[in-house]
Amino acid sequence: MTAHARIPAAEVTGMQGRLIKTFARRMLGKVPDSLGVMWHHPRAMKDAMGFGRKVEAWDELDKSLASYAAMSAAAAIGCSFCLDLNYFMAHNHGLDVDKAREVPRWRESSVFTPLERRVMEYSEAMCQTPVAVTDELSAALLEDLGPAGLLELTARVGFMNSSARGNIALGIHSEEFADACGLAPLSQPSVGVASPA
Repeated sequence: MTAHARIPAAEVTGMQGRLIKTFARRMLGKVPDSLGVMWHHPRAMKDAMGFGRKVEAWDELDKSLASYAAMSAAAAIGCSFCLDLNYFMAHNHGLDVDKAREVPRWRESSVFTPLERRVMEYSEAMCQTPVAVTDELSAALLEDLGPAGLLELTARVGFMNSSARGNIALGIHSEEFADACGLAPLSQPSVGVASPA
């Protein structure tokens, strides 16, 4: 990963560095190379990680739906790091990894429910410029999820959008967390499948 990062990785040092590396090993099984990239500004890194932990603690949206929303946003934006990490985290949280691996080709796959499809459609629509969320899709999800659920979905996708775009801008790529725990490779959309409008 660091060979392609646009900022060279710094050595993660000091008491705070040791704590963060310990936390990373516990959560991910290793210290990601991207930690060294972010270590150039420890406060920005810690604040972003802290907000990410807060996002993960929200509970108005079903965990599977939250995972599919994050992964479909990462796939729409093209962040291999985020997509791989969320696939790995789905495994760690005991979610259905056979479904999670299908997220990049959710439009073609037959494994998703209508609600799961609406969540991923909304996620992709939020990632477009300009944002392409329709009144009809919002109304359907409001009925499905309720106001708090729809707000959480929107906030989660917004956070993933920020994280994914930042990773791409910095040249941070997949660190193959999913491979390290023996997960099957993520599915890829078939050639010729139309991208989201």
